[in-house]
Amino acid sequence: MRLDKYLGDQNIGTRKQIREYVKNGRCRVNGEVATKADIHIDPERDVIAFDDIELTYSKYHYYMLNKPTGVVSSTKDGRTMTVIDILKDENVRDLSPCGRLDIDTEGLLLITDDGELIHRLLSPKKHVDKVYEVHMDHPLTELDISRLEEGVDIGDKRNDGSADKTLPAKVLLTEDDEEGNPVIHLSIREGRFHQVKRMLEAVGNEVVFLRRLSMGSLELDRELEPGEYRPLTEEEINNLKK
Repeated sequence: MRLDKYLGDQNIGTRKQIREYVKNGRCRVNGEVATKADIHIDPERDVIAFDDIELTYSKYHYYMLNKPTGVVSSTKDGRTMTVIDILKDENVRDLSPCGRLDIDTEGLLLITDDGELIHRLLSPKKHVDKVYEVHMDHPLTELDISRLEEGVDIGDKRNDGSADKTLPAKVLLTEDDEEGNPVIHLSIREGRFHQVKRMLEAVGNEVVFLRRLSMGSLELDRELEPGEYRPLTEEEINNLKK
C-alpha cells in the first residue's frame, strides 16, 4: 500500500495535504523519516508514525452519531444538512448512514464505510432488533399493546392484496416525560417507511417525539448530545460483526 493511501485511510488529510506533511518530515516509517508520500509500505509489518504518534491501520471506519432533528439521513441533499455533513472533518470517503431516521427523529445512527456490515445489519433476513423511545399523545391500552406486539396493519399490502402486517414487536412501559406524555420503548425488527409512527397510528395514537436507542448490540451513548458523534470502540465493532 502507498504511504499516502495509508495516511488518508487514517483521516490524516487529503492526498495533497499528506504530500505536504511528508515533505515537512512529519511522518516516520520504522523510525526513519519518510521522504516521499508515494513509497510502498506493509500495513501489517511496518510501523507508521505521524507527529511521533504510532498509527494502527484500519480499513474501515465506524462512528456513532446522536442524530439531531432537522438533519436528513443521507449522503447528499442540496437543501438540508445531512448526517454526513456533521462528520465532514473526518475526511473519510464513502461514509454512509446505516439505515435512515426521519428528519424529525433523534437518536442512534451508525455511520460507516463498511458496506458489507451495512448490508448485513439492514438485511430483512437478519431481523436486527431496533429499540425506539416513543413519546405518545395518550397512554396505550392493554389491547393496543397486544396488537402492537402481535403485528398491525400499517397499510402495506402483499402481492395478493392482503395486509402485510408488521412483525411481532415488544413494548416496554416507562415513565412519562416532563410534558406528561406517556413513553414506551418499542422494539421492532423491520425498517419500513415511517414504521413506528404508522404502528402507533394503527392503534389510534400519535407519536409526538421519537428517539432511537439501539440497533442490534449497539446502544446510544447517552453522553453524546444531539449532533455529537464518536468512533465506535473495538468491542462495539466486534459485537456488531458477530
